[in-house]
Amino acid sequence: MAKPAKKLVIITEKILLKKIAQIIEASGASGYTVMETGGKGSRNVRSTGKPNVSDTHGNVKFEVLTPDREMAERIADEIGLNFFLNYAGMIYISDAEVLYGQSFCGPEGC
Repeated sequence: MAKPAKKLVIITEKILLKKIAQIIEASGASGYTVMETGGKGSRNVRSTGKPNVSDTHGNVKFEVLTPDREMAERIADEIGLNFFLNYAGMIYISDAEVLYGQSFCGPEGC
């Protein structure tokens, strides 16, 4: 049986990777997935496909499954308020269903 969840997606500059990971971990979320990404938005094109001098250039995308909207919004608010006035970023929430994932579901199961 599927367990309802919220999927929080955070896309931002790679330089914020460790700080955002710390916020997610401190929130009580059971984990996250992070990947390098690129694209085009209001601050022009960002691509991971071009060589650069520093490993801090480029974008990352976090995906976090939370048990409810409240946790997702708390994480989003802390990240948005702390970083998105000075760094590029986008955050969105969508509905999800966890089919398999014991660490998300807990010892009682999904």
